[in-house]
Amino acid sequence: MKHRQEACKASAVLFPLLLLSSFAVVASAQPVTAARLWQGIPGLERTSQGRVFVSWFSGGPQEPAPENTVYLCYSDDQGQTFTDPVEMAGPRGTSRTFDPTLWHDPDGRLWYIYNRGDRELAEHGVYARTCADPDATPLVWSDEFRVGFDEAPQSFRVNKPTVLSTGQWLMPVTHVAEPVHDWFAGPKQVQGVGISADSGRTWSLHGAVEAPHWALENMIIELRDGRLWMLIRTGSGVLWQSHSSDGGRTWTAGTATTLASPGSRFFIRRLASGNLLLVNHFKFTGRSHLTAQLSTDDGQTWNAGLLLDERGGVSYPDGVQDASGLIWIVYDRDRQGAGEILLATFHEEDVAAGTNVSGQVRLRHIVNKLK
Repeated sequence: MKHRQEACKASAVLFPLLLLSSFAVVASAQPVTAARLWQGIPGLERTSQGRVFVSWFSGGPQEPAPENTVYLCYSDDQGQTFTDPVEMAGPRGTSRTFDPTLWHDPDGRLWYIYNRGDRELAEHGVYARTCADPDATPLVWSDEFRVGFDEAPQSFRVNKPTVLSTGQWLMPVTHVAEPVHDWFAGPKQVQGVGISADSGRTWSLHGAVEAPHWALENMIIELRDGRLWMLIRTGSGVLWQSHSSDGGRTWTAGTATTLASPGSRFFIRRLASGNLLLVNHFKFTGRSHLTAQLSTDDGQTWNAGLLLDERGGVSYPDGVQDASGLIWIVYDRDRQGAGEILLATFHEEDVAAGTNVSGQVRLRHIVNKLK
């Protein structure tokens, strides 16, 4: 029997839309290859004019580490070549930066969203920088600001916000009610959403969905019947889920889905056609067989899909669909070895057929690598 969980509400802080100071990120900035011994956890966004941005993080000997730093590069030739990566935010005191993602909001701004965590001070929060004109050269970014949730300061996220049919913005959030002197909270983590009704000026935190150990990296879809569907990464072998019928303010108890998972990030988005796209591991051994799958019945069933990369050590997809219908997916491979950030592009018809029927499928294209 389903039961409602009371919303975990937090007053939000105001972020300054008109920041007095900013700086330019220039494509010719010094490369940071020498400082990267590993890399992964990418994000991707594409502007309406065609510039493709990719983010990821690195720094230190591994993830997590106090030296973790978030980076950004971009392409102006449809992803054929990318600029050298530049640092967007780095360690401050004893805090690290990690899990960056990119999001082009309805107002035209590009958000560079990431987490800042300090296990010594037990402080973990969501931060961002914004760019009003992401097609400009040079790029001008706001200063770093914190994204709300003051009454629940132990929070982080890794996936894009979702814009609802009401116009409200929902940011998937993992949070914990007590200070944690570690990189993550583990079994104490719960899943919720940050809701903004004023284009990101303020956010309120709602929901405390429980799921099996190592639950995090949730994503939100608005279903055709108006409910919200939250999918959650867990360590149980399958994704878990929760639903909301009031715009994300309250959520049902978490339950298991039949979608298998090796305990890794997935990506889900509604396509322009109205169908759902899921990029996940399918018929996998560990983090292998990254596959794009299609659902025409709002997530009740999924086809076998289009295999993007069958190799081991592939993970953490993120992506967008552009105005032409082309789907852009970024992911990583072999973080401690080759350190590849990889790009795949394809159309919905390719996912439906399970093969390259559009003639435009591009797989395993290297954005950046260590070796």
